[in-house]
Amino acid sequence: MRLFLLPVSTRRTLIYCERVQEAVQGAQQPISERLINKASQTWAQWEKAERGWQKKLTVYGNQLFMRIPYEEWGLKSIPPATKRKLQDVDEGKIRFECLYPGAFMKQHKVPEILQRLATERQSFHKKKMWTSLAWIPATLPFAVVPIVPNIPFFYLCFRAYSHFRALYGGRLLEHLVRKSLVTTTDSQQMDELYAAGLLHPNREGSRGAPRPSEDVIQTVAGIVEAQTNGGKEDVMMLQRWNGKLIAEDFHLPEMEIEIERAVEQVEQAIKQKDELAEEKKEVMEAKVHETEKFDDSKR
Repeated sequence: MRLFLLPVSTRRTLIYCERVQEAVQGAQQPISERLINKASQTWAQWEKAERGWQKKLTVYGNQLFMRIPYEEWGLKSIPPATKRKLQDVDEGKIRFECLYPGAFMKQHKVPEILQRLATERQSFHKKKMWTSLAWIPATLPFAVVPIVPNIPFFYLCFRAYSHFRALYGGRLLEHLVRKSLVTTTDSQQMDELYAAGLLHPNREGSRGAPRPSEDVIQTVAGIVEAQTNGGKEDVMMLQRWNGKLIAEDFHLPEMEIEIERAVEQVEQAIKQKDELAEEKKEVMEAKVHETEKFDDSKR
């Protein structure tokens, strides 16, 4: 099973686990998977509606999905740390390989990043999971409305399950790191895709260009490092349009939306931080100016 460490910026990283169909032929899927598949099919049907509450619900719902932290989506892509799954991992029945762009991420930092991603949000997801479950009984009166589904109930169920998957996905990743059960691989393919995304202004330009050479990759990585100003600045390393190219190159179409969501959220976070820093600078300059005026008036 492949894990992908995808640095979105020089300080923020998305983890994504390749989805593997583990069901034995003829065996019935777990009830959780059947419910998810049914919900996905229903959602897709509602999205096709031209008007009505189904269409409005999917529009607002998709906007909500884009606001759920990319870290949560990444952890949810990892299989949950069930007793059987942990046993299979320990017995070597399931092996994990972690691919990362070595030109843009130092090898010695990979275990540290994996450990941080595995543990930093566990307490948050545990708290939110139980909070969502606690609020579910309060939504039961909405079931008496016969026209539309009990949307608050389904939303809280979705959030509770989402936090559960993120929590137990993180626990499995923590288990893998603690027992050194992840093989890390410096991916030349990822280096090329990252360099191409930073070299070209759009998807079309990247598609039509030859793959970057090793010298070009190292040059691009050096430029990114210089832009961080000794690690003081957070610099974007992925573009929204590059998600599709990476997903296509690894034949993982589900990865595209995960990258696009992560890039959008990180771009917004960096923008807000820069705006806050600029605002603080302006306030400080105003205070200094007022102090100077006060000193001048006393002379």
